[in-house]
Amino acid sequence: MPRLSTKLRNADQLTSEVIAAKLQKEIVMGELSAGDRLAEVALAARFNVSRGPIRSALKLLAGVGIVSIVPNSGARVRVMTRKDARALYEVRASLEAEAAMLAAQKAGAAACGILNALLGQHAGEIDHHPNGTYLQIHSDQDFHLVIANLADSPIIKRYLARELYPQLSLLRIRHQLVTGRGTEALQEHQDIARAISKGDPEVARRLMYSHIRNSWTALEAHLDDLEDAQS
Repeated sequence: MPRLSTKLRNADQLTSEVIAAKLQKEIVMGELSAGDRLAEVALAARFNVSRGPIRSALKLLAGVGIVSIVPNSGARVRVMTRKDARALYEVRASLEAEAAMLAAQKAGAAACGILNALLGQHAGEIDHHPNGTYLQIHSDQDFHLVIANLADSPIIKRYLARELYPQLSLLRIRHQLVTGRGTEALQEHQDIARAISKGDPEVARRLMYSHIRNSWTALEAHLDDLEDAQS
């Protein structure tokens, strides 16, 4: 009997992780919007499971900061305020600058070739939409995640990929309002890639820090300060 119980717990845990991954993807893709209610009963019916795995999945998403759970109210997709976003970008600027510096120290010619090929692909996409935004939906096509991999620092990668990037996905719809930022961001990416390819860690660090700050400046104008609006 204990073995069966353990198997059931393991199965529930796996189910919760699968459901959490599915819901996270829907949030990242904008299929679920900030403030949308995540009702346990409805989700249990949708995934054909009991409410236990749903509750665990929602706790996992709350743990990475993209779902808010309020006692006696339930779970919703987190609403990102201006204060929340600013705090994220402050941490992001420091971590990504460090990642760029480490990448410049460690990345070889082959790795830099992959980075430059990726930017060539992005340039083609932006040429077709020069006034649009620069959204990198797929992780293997994300310039910043590639650099985090090149930095070869498990701690930095964990914080960026598992903590910051999921939360930053909540700002995706706001990024779509920043007209023309895509072209500027691509040029900044190219400058960073050039510094990494040359093995210049200090320039790579400085350019990445400036890039994240520029991104925040462009985004900030399109954020509603929900705290002020609700006060």
